[in-house]
Amino acid sequence: MEQYALDQLKNIAKVSTTCKRLELTRRERLERWAESLEHSPRPFLTTLHETEYKPIADRLALRDDGTPLSVAFADPILRAAGMENDSYGEAKRFFELSDEQLHDLVCFCHFGEQVSAAVIARRLRKMANYNPGGFFAQLRAFFG
Repeated sequence: MEQYALDQLKNIAKVSTTCKRLELTRRERLERWAESLEHSPRPFLTTLHETEYKPIADRLALRDDGTPLSVAFADPILRAAGMENDSYGEAKRFFELSDEQLHDLVCFCHFGEQVSAAVIARRLRKMANYNPGGFFAQLRAFFG
């Protein structure tokens, strides 16, 4: 295989140094996170302590190695879709989760020091498939 410097490649082919962000729906992002957890080499992951009691700035900055959030950030597809880091605040933004939802996924008070990656994957799949209000809410929205 031949190797070329970037300047040499520009003479041979059209080279773009920018990459278009991968567009995924919220559901697709949650499903991809669940898949990443199911394929994680670590069956048990670290939780975050007392997310509900931290001041908002501290909560948004929370992170640790080996958490469900770090598994998501390690996924190249999720990074290509725009996940910028493995902090609580970034997961909240990127996956469009409320504090309550994210707390239910990663907080120590629900699982102790560690949580099964498979348990979080199941919870994420439920969130991805959740249809708030169901059929009648959709009818109200359609005719309202």
